[in-house]
Amino acid sequence: MCNDSGYVPGEIPAAYLDFASGTGKPYPPGPEPLPVPVIDNHTHLDFAPGGAGTAEVGAAMDAAAAAGVRGAVQVGTDLESSRFTVRILDEEPRLLGAVAIHPNDAPVLAGEGTLDAALEEIEALAGHPRVRGIGETGLDYFRTGPDGVERQQYSFRRHIDIAKRLGLALQIHDRDAHADVVRVLLEEGAPEKVVFHCFSGDADLARTCNEHGWSMSFAGTVTFKNAGNLREALAVADRRLLLVETDSPFLTPHPFRGRPNASYMVPYTVRFMAAELGADLAELGTQLVENTVRTYGSWA
Repeated sequence: MCNDSGYVPGEIPAAYLDFASGTGKPYPPGPEPLPVPVIDNHTHLDFAPGGAGTAEVGAAMDAAAAAGVRGAVQVGTDLESSRFTVRILDEEPRLLGAVAIHPNDAPVLAGEGTLDAALEEIEALAGHPRVRGIGETGLDYFRTGPDGVERQQYSFRRHIDIAKRLGLALQIHDRDAHADVVRVLLEEGAPEKVVFHCFSGDADLARTCNEHGWSMSFAGTVTFKNAGNLREALAVADRRLLLVETDSPFLTPHPFRGRPNASYMVPYTVRFMAAELGADLAELGTQLVENTVRTYGSWA
């Protein structure tokens, strides 16, 4: 199958051929397009090789569209990437955005005395009409030691406040911190729309999300052979709370783990999810789109 974009399932999309060799590992082949175009609700286009320019972003979204991925949420992790996000939103209509200070950066900025100023700029950037999320924020106890926990939690609480006051979704980065993430959300009062980006919990955390109406976004990690906890969580998750993402260029789904990821690879994860759930692929795709638009609003 080939269409006007030159996309051929089973081959690396043309948009990625030019810089695949520069990564040291080739991009995976293109999947069969999905019957219902879905949305990648978390990507970092500025991280991808050659991905910081308008032409490259447009080509990346063309490749995604040809594979059945009609749009994406471009996510900032610091001031530079959040500024990039706002700029590219004015140039690429298939994108919405989210802006934040990553939890691993918060202790560094706090130590420099610049965290509050950075958060003020994040709030200003979030005023762009196509910024629909505050994230990725949250807690990460994998890379930040005990001395950074208090500063991470302060930053997380500030991001929650911004999301609530602006009426935006909250995209949560949660690594080795499930209990504290839930505790802080409940102490602060969670925003109306909460997304556990790259859901990393187990069935118990999924039940907690079901109880509070918090969305669970599954990435390529759910396909990993050692990710039984994620598949158990997927099985009990309320389907009205399911989202899908790449977190590209990271977390490439099996069997391409370790190679660079991109939005055009969402179909690998969606097909895996459908098989695990025993769901019709088109029906699951329709549900994922409805959930995503309910969380972030219209792409139009």
